[in-house]
Amino acid sequence: MAADFSVKPTLVGPRVVLRPFRAGDFPAVRDALRDPEVVRLTGSQPIVWDEAAEQRLREWYGTRADRPDRLDLAVEERATGAWVGEVVLNEWDPPNRSCNFRTMFGPQGRDRGLGTEAARLLVGYGLEQLGLHRIALEVYAFNPRARRAYEKVGFVAEGVLRDALRTPQGWVDATVMAILADDWKGQDQQG
Repeated sequence: MAADFSVKPTLVGPRVVLRPFRAGDFPAVRDALRDPEVVRLTGSQPIVWDEAAEQRLREWYGTRADRPDRLDLAVEERATGAWVGEVVLNEWDPPNRSCNFRTMFGPQGRDRGLGTEAARLLVGYGLEQLGLHRIALEVYAFNPRARRAYEKVGFVAEGVLRDALRTPQGWVDATVMAILADDWKGQDQQG
């Protein structure tokens, strides 16, 4: 089975809906990208917000549905209909049936289990529907909350990238984690 990233599904869980981005998501995305905690947890550089930055981000999110080599989905909280984050399968390696997993959640989407549910939905889709064999990620040492969420989904730590990120407080390690199709088949998807 060859992965088809050109299909942008809508995946529904008990508390979240994963769906293609909409133009109305942009204000919440912008607010999340301005959040100092999002910048820190993702290891990003703060964005200087001007008209050009606004235009670049609108274009970026406006083209996510057109990308046949990756899957970017908005995370919407079912109870409110609000955008709370995003989940992404990218860095697709077709011969090895593998890709990278990335996520970002704004303040309104954190600390409520929404990220774990969203990750579980997208990982399940990737392994079951796209036929991926391996999905990998990196998580920084200062983000134990994300690591616990990834472990709940079934990701396993594979190693440490020492001094992977330079911060104002010093160097930070990143743990490489991955889930294989066989790991997914062997676990209870409700937990």
